[in-house]
Amino acid sequence: MSAVRSAKDFFRPLAVGAPAPFREIPWSPSRMIHFFDPSNPKMVAKVPEIAAKVDVLLGNLEDAIQASNKEAARAGLVEVANTADLGQAQLWTRVNDLGSPWVLDDLTTLVTQAGEKIDVIMVPKVEGPEDIHYVDRLLAQLEAKAGISRPLQVHAILETARGVAHVEEICAASPRMQGISLGPADLAANRRMKTTRVGGGHPGYLVREDPPGGDVDAPRETFQQDLWHYTVARMVDACAMNGIYAYYGPFGDIKDVVACEDQFRNAYLLGCVGAWSLHPVQIDIAKRVFSPEPDEVAWAKRVVEEMGEDGRGAVMIDGKMQDDATFKQCKVVLELATQLAQRDPELAKEYQL
Repeated sequence: MSAVRSAKDFFRPLAVGAPAPFREIPWSPSRMIHFFDPSNPKMVAKVPEIAAKVDVLLGNLEDAIQASNKEAARAGLVEVANTADLGQAQLWTRVNDLGSPWVLDDLTTLVTQAGEKIDVIMVPKVEGPEDIHYVDRLLAQLEAKAGISRPLQVHAILETARGVAHVEEICAASPRMQGISLGPADLAANRRMKTTRVGGGHPGYLVREDPPGGDVDAPRETFQQDLWHYTVARMVDACAMNGIYAYYGPFGDIKDVVACEDQFRNAYLLGCVGAWSLHPVQIDIAKRVFSPEPDEVAWAKRVVEEMGEDGRGAVMIDGKMQDDATFKQCKVVLELATQLAQRDPELAKEYQL
């Protein structure tokens, strides 16, 4: 007998009284996922101010929170969810990992006491679809118990080699799946990579020019490579094939805003829709990088207008051939720009939308 669930069952609630699962994940801009510590009164006091600047505000309950502060962080997040004015910003949380002694209370408390206010639950160290299945069923039970009107979404963090090996199955594990973030630090440790950096490149990971004239001692150019290219590209493909969203995770060197912007832009060009911001200085970087450039939007608008509604055939624009494939590329840029312009008057003006 097959153990695979019927496709007809996939969109039925996993608990009596739970809301119907999503058939398509609702889209909302999420260029930056800004982390804050709900157990820190100073950070909590700044929540309304920060919320006005970000697409996503995330109450962190996991690694950055000391064990003695876990319960305070959980209670603080419930308080923020129920009292703070977050404007258009989404409210997410990162719960403790599934092997921890805190995660059950995290999920139970958050869903039953703030489930209508939280949009996405980020689950760390997801290693396979079985982790998502567990969270999926538990959330349905808690939603039914609390009378939640719409399902909470689930976001997985890719932090282990096993998780990378099963990323396609993770993305397809539940209708709740909203997206996946790269967790480079834990992934580096799990893979036994020899870097102690949190994201970003490494000067030792490089290629070198061939020796000129065979002289191996002659000066040669070297080019630093991207440690995360393979993983991000695979994650983007897995998310795209399942209609969910890929994100770059943390960039740990807060002072190196130049390298942070480079890393974010690499992820953007590969297909990620956003990145984490660990410090306010990274908010503007993510906003700038994950918003299309005005000249890109103008060009995309021109191509779409000249090719018509269906984009079929081929036309020459400024001496360059544009066909169905380039039409689709331009539609991606134009649709993102339109969505961002709807909530950002400054971008609407720059994009002339």
